[in-house]
Amino acid sequence: MTATDTEIQPRAKGLTRRQKRRLSRGAQYVVFVAAVVAFAVTADWGRLKNQFAQWDIARQMFPDVITLALKNTVLYTVSGFVVGLALGMIVALMRLSSVGPYRWLAGIYIEIFRGLPALLIFIFIGVALPLAFPGTEIVGGTYGKVALALGLVAAAYMAETIRAGIQAVPKGQMEAARSLGFSPARAMVSIIIPQAFRIILPPLTNELVLLFKDSSLVLFLGVTLEERELSKYGRDLASTTANSTPILVAGLCYLLITIPLGFVVRRMEAKAQEAVK
Repeated sequence: MTATDTEIQPRAKGLTRRQKRRLSRGAQYVVFVAAVVAFAVTADWGRLKNQFAQWDIARQMFPDVITLALKNTVLYTVSGFVVGLALGMIVALMRLSSVGPYRWLAGIYIEIFRGLPALLIFIFIGVALPLAFPGTEIVGGTYGKVALALGLVAAAYMAETIRAGIQAVPKGQMEAARSLGFSPARAMVSIIIPQAFRIILPPLTNELVLLFKDSSLVLFLGVTLEERELSKYGRDLASTTANSTPILVAGLCYLLITIPLGFVVRRMEAKAQEAVK
């Protein structure tokens, strides 16, 4: 037996990398199944059903939970997204500007509104702004305040996303547009920004999902019964009925929106990867 055969023989007795991966994956599945079984066996399903699954209470929530709470949630989210997108575009262009003060202002805005919790922004809009400017009314009432608060938060994130998308467009696109007689502004609007949005559409959709959940902070602005969104609506009914079923139903209504949006994001990301290949 040669020295080479001696070196190879011990390796043949051990597990290969593929076998190790299979063994590790199998162990993870076993742990997961064991955890699920342990939860199913030890949980008190009777108490959970009494507290979260009272179907007579759930039935009383319809159709208001859809026609009122879910509708308001969607309106708050869409209006905040529109304001955030418009403001984010402006901040992104300021961030890319050759004028120093524009870049500094955009950078300060992004750092402040990305660093502050959304809750503080809502309190600022609902409390500090009326104190600073007495008698000033935001157009749209509560809907306008929510759109402004959500828009200020979303714009800081969208601005960086849009900036990254613009910078991802090859510089040759701008040079080609300029050679055809386009001004820098027209080339940016007609050539660069449309290509950038095709790149950043998935992360912008993710931002829409986050705004959908952040709309629950509207309660800090003080809303009427007709202005309640899902979380506020669920909490009010939970307090009235002394049961948590309304909160569960409200959570399921959130999933009616977020799960399809998540699917759309994954489809867009897959198409983007296919286009790159």
